Amino acid sequence: MQMEEKISTIVKDAFSIDASVTITRPDVQFGDYATNVAMQLAKPLGKSPRDIANLLAAKLQEDDDFQEVTVAGPGFINIRVQDAKLMELAGRLNDSKERLGKKIVIETNNPNPFKAMHVGHAFNAILADTIANLLAADGADLHRVSYHGDIGSHVGKSMWAILRYLDGDIAKLHAIQPAEQNAFMSKMYASGAKAYKEDETAKAAINDLARQSFTLEDPFYREVYETCRAWSFEQLDAIVALLGNAPTERKYLESEADALGVETVRNHIGDVFIESDGALVFPGSKYGSFDNVFVGSNGYGLYGARDVGLMRLKNDDYHAEKSYIITAEEQRAYFKGAIKAAEMCLPDLEGVTVNIPTGTMLLSTGKMSSRTGEVVEISWLFDQIRRAIADRGGEATPDIIAGALRYQFLKIRIGSDVVFDIEEAVSLHGNTGSYLQYAYARARSILNKATTTGEWKGEPLNEYERNLVRKMTEFTDVVTQAKRELLPHYICTYLYELAQEFNRFYEKNKVIGSDEEKKRLFLVARYAETLKNGLTILSIAAPEKM
Repeated sequence: MQMEEKISTIVKDAFSIDASVTITRPDVQFGDYATNVAMQLAKPLGKSPRDIANLLAAKLQEDDDFQEVTVAGPGFINIRVQDAKLMELAGRLNDSKERLGKKIVIETNNPNPFKAMHVGHAFNAILADTIANLLAADGADLHRVSYHGDIGSHVGKSMWAILRYLDGDIAKLHAIQPAEQNAFMSKMYASGAKAYKEDETAKAAINDLARQSFTLEDPFYREVYETCRAWSFEQLDAIVALLGNAPTERKYLESEADALGVETVRNHIGDVFIESDGALVFPGSKYGSFDNVFVGSNGYGLYGARDVGLMRLKNDDYHAEKSYIITAEEQRAYFKGAIKAAEMCLPDLEGVTVNIPTGTMLLSTGKMSSRTGEVVEISWLFDQIRRAIADRGGEATPDIIAGALRYQFLKIRIGSDVVFDIEEAVSLHGNTGSYLQYAYARARSILNKATTTGEWKGEPLNEYERNLVRKMTEFTDVVTQAKRELLPHYICTYLYELAQEFNRFYEKNKVIGSDEEKKRLFLVARYAETLKNGLTILSIAAPEKM
């Protein structure tokens, strides 16, 4: 029986009242658990909360699982459980499934082809992938998808520069080596973005090339377009895998969402959209967003129309209860309007799509921009992390690089800005992914050196042993909170604190060769398992050695 249920039963037996019991974790000197249920009961029972607490404490003390129950302050009940019960709860895998069977769709990456994938894309992809892990752990019938812009203005900018570079010779394109393709696409987009901003003649040409991305009527254009789009997706899939993300089951493209979105918008002129100089506008300012053009005066769909089309496509494919989109904070207002417009057009979608805005990803050079092409490519960051790991004498395996990168993004509460410090990310000291991977490898090293297996037969636990076990009992509660709120930083904070608690235990307790070797090996094994389970939820590898 769970602690809350046990106390609720005692309250029911004592006072014939159903109480919702909340359990908290007090500082270690006060006990293992605490509850303020006596103060909640004071008003309905018309009794002093301390009197109620004293009565409940006496009842709780009769339970064999509880070693000591005390009353503090106006009526807080502090509970210290028996070592055997504490050990039973230590590191227990979380089995609550609040979203069991609920069909959920989540976009776990959305970089556009015809551009290089940059650090901001990686930030959103890692957050989305880990939120997906939490949803899956919570029992959801989960579908990971992605969405990519393969038409429109950014394609026109890239194609303008690429076509100028090729000068009619397709062989130049095919001569570009795979390792150089991502940098080539980045350079081309930056060149086109600059020209669009500075040269009116180029701007007109780029607008026409953007239009052609919808039609692909020119054979040479089509061949270049399809080749570069294929390059982009090959690179994207490879990079997303290096980030540690799980594969997606479906790629949605703006080119397939566009027509459906434009059709939906046109079907709701007057009741949802207003016509202005030939353009179709959603009056988002009425709904906490901003007025936004969904279909241009030229008849082509813009981002809003495509997002409406995408919501229809996802609904047709999955009929999900929830559909999550993780985007940068600056897109919050846009998505508020896009989602509202879709719900007004398609009432069945009301409450389905949820936008989770992230903070801003910063490096020492400041905010990155994808619209100007002045970006920090993810390949550059991979290289910097690789070098930093090598400089500290480590082996820069893909798992170690991904672990350092993922943890730096995940340890900050979603919505807060992240300042990425490369040297900090790879440090074996402090709150980093590398530190936690090293902590796991260290525990495994202890276990691998042992000539016997760990076992606990109910022997007493000393202060440091007990504190480690107590910390492990928090695992299931932390995971439950992270799943409920879709906030992975809770798990990061917990794993760091757990590793620190282990360090205190190990400093004071000899393991191999001690008189209590079997018991302590048992604790080390349980700790390593708990640490690995937490890292797994974050999609961070737990290496056997570093």
